[in-house]
Amino acid sequence: MAVDPTISSPVVSGTSTNTSSSTNASATTGIADNFQTFLTLLTTQLQNQNPLDPLDTNQFTQQLVQFAQVEQQLKSNDYMKSLVEMEKSTQATQALVYVGNNVAVDGSTAQFKTSATWNLLADKDTTAQISITNAAGSVVYSGNYSIKQGNASFVWDGKGNDGVQYPEGSYTLTATGKDNNGKDVAISTEVQGIVDSVDLSASPALLSINGSNYTVDKIKRVVRPTTTPTPTT
Repeated sequence: MAVDPTISSPVVSGTSTNTSSSTNASATTGIADNFQTFLTLLTTQLQNQNPLDPLDTNQFTQQLVQFAQVEQQLKSNDYMKSLVEMEKSTQATQALVYVGNNVAVDGSTAQFKTSATWNLLADKDTTAQISITNAAGSVVYSGNYSIKQGNASFVWDGKGNDGVQYPEGSYTLTATGKDNNGKDVAISTEVQGIVDSVDLSASPALLSINGSNYTVDKIKRVVRPTTTPTPTT
């Protein structure tokens, strides 16, 4: 491409711009980020071409192709932004569905009010030693319970082994198990509670469960209240 050497004008190529455009790099993040900049560069080049040696048609075609590619990229960015916004809206809608439902999330610390519920998961039948401690680390309740293979719910009414009614607050449950041969059985715990509210201003939306916040992906299952496992004799 021939350009009048007495005229200093921006030139667009497949990989770079001239010194003038490089000087303004701090103000322009890139052609793909600024459609108007690309248009200005192209029209300036056409205005400043040498009349005796005009822009080669092949090069002009190539730059028009680049022009179209930039426009497509910008449109794709807009579409992607729209998809992200739609995804956020969908997540918010999904979160609202859980309000008022009883759900389970990974954890061992639950908030006791009128009751506190934990889910116990074991890969085989076991006799579990249950221990509940308060925020200070003191054991307020302990007992042995038979748990069938799979998922069982343990509901605590807030009473200790001595019959004392403990106040509202955070309580942590631990469970250890043995099978019929005396071998250890792994028992994992989930905290169960009602979804009180959803914070839609957060991204992603946050569910409030027992005074703690969780994202939708932390929910393991939606459950319904069950009775306390039967104590062993």
